[in-house]
Amino acid sequence: MILPIIAYGDPVLKKKGKEITKDYPNFDTLLENMFETMYNASGVGLAAPQIGLPIRLFLVDTTPFAEDDVLTKEEQDTLNGFKRVFINAKIVEEEGDDWAFNEGCLSIPDVREDVFRKPNITVEYLDENFKSHKESFDGLIARVVQHEYDHIEGVLFTDKLSSLKKRLIKGRLTSISKGKIDVDYRMRFPNQKKRR
Repeated sequence: MILPIIAYGDPVLKKKGKEITKDYPNFDTLLENMFETMYNASGVGLAAPQIGLPIRLFLVDTTPFAEDDVLTKEEQDTLNGFKRVFINAKIVEEEGDDWAFNEGCLSIPDVREDVFRKPNITVEYLDENFKSHKESFDGLIARVVQHEYDHIEGVLFTDKLSSLKKRLIKGRLTSISKGKIDVDYRMRFPNQKKRR
């Protein structure tokens, strides 16, 4: 089932997510719905707060990035088929010199800005079977994981922008929070009542 994506301005996007256990209700269905919602919106990542759940869960599928012609064959091969579920993730290490990349977010449509992040990270997390992992990622995969990880920490990419950039996009962010935007996927705006 395709779920509405929560728009900028909703308090759930600023909450730090709570850890979950393997007895989380209807977990398999939740994962299916999240993947379906992400693919429907042409995203490469989706975090539970973006569908209104303040829990430490996000998923990533960087395959669409692999089709970018500016990438090397090796980068395309790395991104193609990289699909993971991250439960109760914790970034334990971030290394390297900050690098800028133009980021967007399904909760903040039509706003893209350069965000600086570390190129190398190590993450401890549980997969969809609640099996424990500790993995290192770099490049675009690291960036997508960091972006989604921020969501479960209650941080949006716009929080990482300079005060000047924030002022420049303030009007667009206000429009998004009021639902004054056209998107080709389901969204729920802060002043909208939940629909069951």
